[in-house]
Amino acid sequence: MVRDWMTVGWKMLIVRGAIGIVFGILAIVWPISTAIALALLWGFWALMDGIGSLTQAFRPESRGSRLWLGVIGVIALVAAFFAIFSPAVTAVTLTWILGIWLIVRGVFEAVGAFTTDQLAPRWFLVLSAALSILLGILFAANPGKGAVGIAVFLGVVALLWGAAFLVAGLAVRRLVATPQQPAAGQQPAM
Repeated sequence: MVRDWMTVGWKMLIVRGAIGIVFGILAIVWPISTAIALALLWGFWALMDGIGSLTQAFRPESRGSRLWLGVIGVIALVAAFFAIFSPAVTAVTLTWILGIWLIVRGVFEAVGAFTTDQLAPRWFLVLSAALSILLGILFAANPGKGAVGIAVFLGVVALLWGAAFLVAGLAVRRLVATPQQPAAGQQPAM
């Protein structure tokens, strides 16, 4: 039974690895298309989220939060249609928003580094804050290149994870293919 599960497991690891490698290569070779595709995917997710929120707003058990769910649903639908019909602008806009968020986060991290009693070294917290602020400035100053950079980074990560899954799948396959030897002094199972 365990061998059957491991047989399926190594095959799925290899499939996941191959898909990761292909996605990684495509994202690195065509980063603009990748950024646009990710914006489109986000747009369709926002569309489903908006429909779900509006549907939930009209359910009887949502009486106290109908207005909130309705507003969230409408905002999600507007964002979804914007992302679906203008994905390039959406990718740039989301990168710009990410840049602003990183700057704000970095400022709070810097303040926290000097006001906290955490066990982490203060220099590490300051370094983290500086990196957040730097990356945020880079994204906010040039969101188009930032979106492309994010796509390339995702491609590299997918490529590395794909390779790791592929190697793990091959290693598990080798383990499954190797006959189990009984330990010294043990009788083979019958």
